[in-house]
Amino acid sequence: MAKRATDLVIAGASFLLFSPLLLVLGLWIKLDSKGPVFYRGLRAGRFGKPFYVFKLRTMVQNAERLGGAESPADDPRITRVGSFLRLYKFDELPQLLNVIRGEMSLVGPRPEVLEEVRRYTPREQQLLTVRPGVTDWASIKFRNEDELLRGSSDPHRDYHEKILPHKIQLGLEYVEKRSWLVDLKILLQTLRAVIFHAA
Repeated sequence: MAKRATDLVIAGASFLLFSPLLLVLGLWIKLDSKGPVFYRGLRAGRFGKPFYVFKLRTMVQNAERLGGAESPADDPRITRVGSFLRLYKFDELPQLLNVIRGEMSLVGPRPEVLEEVRRYTPREQQLLTVRPGVTDWASIKFRNEDELLRGSSDPHRDYHEKILPHKIQLGLEYVEKRSWLVDLKILLQTLRAVIFHAA
């Protein structure tokens, strides 16, 4: 209950704070390319319950029909505005709505697509015992995931072989050792990572 209350207070205040920025970014997205302002992706939530995660759209319309779920930094589907949004992580801001709605938490394992979750081992299914988060240890370590996949001839394979196993392990470590203090450390390190990346 304390975690949920903290999520509501911080997410609610942050959403109000960033609302003007979201309006400006939304207008920029509409002027830059055809398509909606928001991207809604189906993900697995707590206990595997499906929900739609909100993001600012960073790719061309119908991008999922043109390629896979993984997108390296040099993916031609990424729009000009999308590259900027991804660099500064502004595309993740709408997930504050998911937190307010109770579908996500500020801190927790990142939500995965349903297809990935169906392949979880019994131990990996522990990731579904908590609400997925906007950020976690893996989000910090792999904050430049798209750059790690740049130039890949098979981003899907490279993601599953070189990145996903480490993200799952970090997620499991969070589930097993989570606490209010751990959440605070992750939030502070996420803020530092974003600011440092933007510098």
